Amino acid sequence: MKKSNIIAVGALTAAFAAIAAWSAMTSAEPLKGWLQLPKWGVSVTGIVFLLMLFIPNIIWSKNQPTGYEESAKHENKLLLGLERTGEVLVSVFVLIDRRLDRFAVSPRLGYLILALILMIMYELYWIKYFRSSRTLGDMYSDYCGFPLAGASLPVFAVFLLGVYARSVFLTAASLILGIGHIGIHLMHKKEIEK
Repeated sequence: MKKSNIIAVGALTAAFAAIAAWSAMTSAEPLKGWLQLPKWGVSVTGIVFLLMLFIPNIIWSKNQPTGYEESAKHENKLLLGLERTGEVLVSVFVLIDRRLDRFAVSPRLGYLILALILMIMYELYWIKYFRSSRTLGDMYSDYCGFPLAGASLPVFAVFLLGVYARSVFLTAASLILGIGHIGIHLMHKKEIEK
């Protein structure tokens, strides 16, 4: 792992740990709410998040890098299944849980702010990709030190949204998505490096 990767992931981990510690110190019951069902309804935060996720991917589908189709034929079926399952679960849970729309000033709001920062970085990663020569190397590149930014940034953001909403379901869905999505991107990157 490159030094820039260690710094970026370390900074994210430190921010997460600081918010968690601050939240735990200021909350009488830090684990309260984790086992509750979602507060059913359409989440505006979820809609915004999904738009930030899907719009670049729709544009990408018309601007795929040369060789992507051939590379995609060799994807691990288990990782692909986890990725697809995670995509569906994440899409559903961010749309139906109104707890994502609670904006009370508290240390936990830091998770939402951090998730938003990561999604803005994700948008900037795509701008960088669309301005590049659009090779496989460009697609699986790092951004601001985050390895495999096209896969890792949205997964980290979804995980933080799950923690913010105290949603076991969304947090678990983000882990499933992460294993599949980041795993597939990692395999593609290794193929390029050969």
